[in-house]
Amino acid sequence: MKVVGSTRSKQGTSASRSLRRTGHVPGIIYGGKGQAVNIAVEHNPLFHALRKEKFHASILDMELDGKPERVLLRDFQMHPWRAAVLHIDFQRVSEDQPIHMRVPLHFVGQENSPAVKSAGAIVGHVLSEVDITCLPKDLPEFIEVDLSNLTSTDTIKVLDLRMPAGVKPVVKGKENPVVVTATIPGVQAEEEEAADAAAAVAAAAAGAAAGAAAGATVAPTAEVPATAQKAPPATAPAPTTAEPAKPVKARRQEKGGDRR
Repeated sequence: MKVVGSTRSKQGTSASRSLRRTGHVPGIIYGGKGQAVNIAVEHNPLFHALRKEKFHASILDMELDGKPERVLLRDFQMHPWRAAVLHIDFQRVSEDQPIHMRVPLHFVGQENSPAVKSAGAIVGHVLSEVDITCLPKDLPEFIEVDLSNLTSTDTIKVLDLRMPAGVKPVVKGKENPVVVTATIPGVQAEEEEAADAAAAVAAAAAGAAAGAAAGATVAPTAEVPATAQKAPPATAPAPTTAEPAKPVKARRQEKGGDRR
């Protein structure tokens, strides 16, 4: 694919706005054996090219002020709500220097795989693109992933992919990310239920063990029912020494007889 650009001398926010008003996109080209150069690219052809998958994962032929350049698309910025490209970055390519790219994955043969036809499995595409490194001449537009032999027990990872000649996957350390999975819905639900049940049993056992440990360290205090408590003894009434009262007539006789 071809991109036509021109160098620009003016920089800054106001210069970029003026450039966009003329129907162009400010950008930059860097890397390789040359210096970084500010460029301008016509907007509409660039906007339609960005909608093509090939434009993002191919070596591009750029004509810059009439001189040819071999470049890769590295980054671009879109307007938040309008269909407009605000800025774009390209990197020069040296034929003898390896490049690092993300290329799309194309999945084929899924409908005819044993996982789908025989087992009724659901095939999940975990990754849609993959990191690779290669020389510019070996850069593929995409990597094909053949799923025609996929079974319900298979899991395809990055290191399992069949790479074109001269292309190597890029992974970090011992990582091997999953690309494709095949799962049977009923079996997956049963496995999830079994896992939930096992987790519940483990939680209950842990709770029982914690309760037993707490009971062994702190002895419970027994309460004495209120009815079992002894009431204080009632105080006996003090004995009285007073003599019983005498009739009125007897009292008068003792004082000297009855007065009339």
